[in-house]
Amino acid sequence: MVMKLPYLGSVLFLVLTLGSSVAYGSEKRLPILSFDDGYTQLFGDDNLVIHRDGKAVQLSLNERTGSGFVSQDLYLHGYFSAAIKLPADYTAGVVVAFYMSNGDIFEKNHDEIDFEFLGNIRGKDWRIQTNVYGNGSTSVGREERYNLWFDPADDFHQYSILWTDSQIIFYVDNVPIREFKRTAAMGGDFPSKPMSLYATIWDGSDWATNGGKYRVNYKYAPYVARFSDLILHGCTVDPIEFSSKTCETTQSLEELSTSITPTQRSKMDSFRRKHMTYSYCYDQTRYKVPPPECVVNPQEAERLRKFDPVTFGGGKRHHGKRHHRNRASRSEATDSI
Repeated sequence: MVMKLPYLGSVLFLVLTLGSSVAYGSEKRLPILSFDDGYTQLFGDDNLVIHRDGKAVQLSLNERTGSGFVSQDLYLHGYFSAAIKLPADYTAGVVVAFYMSNGDIFEKNHDEIDFEFLGNIRGKDWRIQTNVYGNGSTSVGREERYNLWFDPADDFHQYSILWTDSQIIFYVDNVPIREFKRTAAMGGDFPSKPMSLYATIWDGSDWATNGGKYRVNYKYAPYVARFSDLILHGCTVDPIEFSSKTCETTQSLEELSTSITPTQRSKMDSFRRKHMTYSYCYDQTRYKVPPPECVVNPQEAERLRKFDPVTFGGGKRHHGKRHHRNRASRSEATDSI
C-alpha cells in the first residue's frame, strides 16, 4: 500500500502545550476524556464496563473472553496515558496491554509501541514489558522487562507514552523508565505511521509467565483491570486521507528533546539499575550482533546476566495475538526508585 504523508509537514500542535507539561510532571493539566468522547469498545461484550460517568473503564477476562477498547482517532505522535489498577492474587498467564498500533491498517508493515503487564503466580510480582516495532520489524523485538517498586494491584498508577518523530519515552507515575531514540542506522524500524491507542486484557498462557509454565487458572476469574484518567493528547489524523485533522501549527519537535529533566533522568537511571531484568541489547541468543541502536554497557550486561535467559527473553520470542479493530466494518515516585 502506498500512501501520501501530507501530515509530516504539519508537525504537532502538542509541542506548544505538552513540552512543559511533560517536562515538569504536570500531566494533570492535560484534558482527561470520557470514554464515549475518545474511545470505543474493541471486543469483550459485557466484559467491558464503564464507571464514574464515563471517566473510568473496567476490563475483565473470564473463561469466555477477554476485553478491550481502542481510541476513536488515529494519532501521529503525542502523549498517551492512563491510570491502571491490575488484577490481584493469582494472575499467571494474564496479560494486560496498553499500547499503540496500526496493525489493522498496515498488516505487513505495522508500527507498535507497547506497555505489557505480565501476571504471575501468587506471591510473585507483576512484571512490565515495553516494546517498539517500526515498519513491520517484528523479527527484531526490542523488549525490555522490569519489576516495579510498588504492587500495581494495590492502587492506580499512571502509565504514559510520549511519542515524537525522534524519540519514545515510557513513564510510570511520571518517572521515565525507558528512552528510545531514533537513529539513522535503524532505517524504517522507528514507528512513523499513524496509530490508534489500545487497552486489552487477554489470556497469554502460552508465554506470559515463565515461558508458559504457569497458565491462567479460571478458578480465580474474573480477572479485572481498571482504567481511569485517560489522556489522548496528540495529532489526530484522518483515517481515509491520512492527512492531519488537528495539527495546524508547525514547530520543531526538537523542543521535546529536553522533556526529561535532570531529576527525572536521575530517577530513570536509578530505576533501570534496580528494576530492569531484561534488555534485548544483551540477548546474545537472539542477536549475534546487537541491533544498531544499542549501546552496550558491560556493567549492565553483567547485572542482567544473572536472570533466567528463558524467562527473560533468551529463548524464542513470544508475542500474543492482538485484538485489532477492522476500520472497514499515580502516585509520586518514591525514594525506592
